[in-house]
Amino acid sequence: MTTRADDVQALVPHRPPFLFLDEILERDDRRIKAVKTLHPDEPYLAGHYPGQPIMPGVLICECVFQAGAALLFGRGTLDPKKVPVLSKIQNARFRRPVFPGAKLVIEAEIVEEIMGALIMKGAVSVNGQNVLRTEFVVGMADIGDGPDMRSPA
Repeated sequence: MTTRADDVQALVPHRPPFLFLDEILERDDRRIKAVKTLHPDEPYLAGHYPGQPIMPGVLICECVFQAGAALLFGRGTLDPKKVPVLSKIQNARFRRPVFPGAKLVIEAEIVEEIMGALIMKGAVSVNGQNVLRTEFVVGMADIGDGPDMRSPA
């Protein structure tokens, strides 16, 4: 299964310039694998760090969190009045920097579901080498009569 950018946008409410998934390679009800190519013209690279750009660690984490969101939205079981939100990040381990031109392979997996919370883990690799491993918890936030996150504009 390869899902291109339009299909990614059908799964998550994120949009450029804050969309960090290019395509989804594999997905089932518990796991997802996606990719993102770090283009040299990404605006944040101009300031992180000038002349020696590397992808900020927080944005590498965001890749995993967005893959997790695509996994959850793709299951089609979310309450339309609730949206998944990140509630905890733990054990984030960064192993190496990510440079422009890198193709990030992003994985996220549901470890456990407990009373509306999802315990998840994720990883990012480049050229088969581990860049990040992390665990995180997603809760469900009530959005009431707010926007339907499953139908982004």
